[in-house]
Amino acid sequence: MPKERTLAMIKPDAVRRQLIGAIIQQIESAGFTIRAMKMVWLRPQEAQTFYSVHRNKPFFDSLIQYITSGPVVALVLERENAITELRNLMGATNPAEAQPGTIRHQYGLSIEQNAIHGSDSPENAQREIAFFFGEREIYTYEQP
Repeated sequence: MPKERTLAMIKPDAVRRQLIGAIIQQIESAGFTIRAMKMVWLRPQEAQTFYSVHRNKPFFDSLIQYITSGPVVALVLERENAITELRNLMGATNPAEAQPGTIRHQYGLSIEQNAIHGSDSPENAQREIAFFFGEREIYTYEQP
């Protein structure tokens, strides 16, 4: 199976609690290669663009307020079946329902403050990666 890319975003609650290293360690231990990484503080208009698929949902305004409350860490991850494997590693959106050992079970505080975002489809992965990274920012070299 060919390698696939996905976007992960460590959310403001996890950044504030200094969990970046712990989450990245879990991601790398699960076989992902980090192809790009940056810390950014999204402006409200940027967050509205990123989460535009949720624009008509009742939680949209709260989501925008939360995601702009502090910096996030965006990562381009690569491995076979990356989208599905990251979603399995993250666990259920609600940390109370996430399986033990998943990132959200370990570090999530609530449905909104659940430590990490991951792309849910190849189309969204492509769009989300392009939102944060230009092609020159994504490391593609393979070690021998």
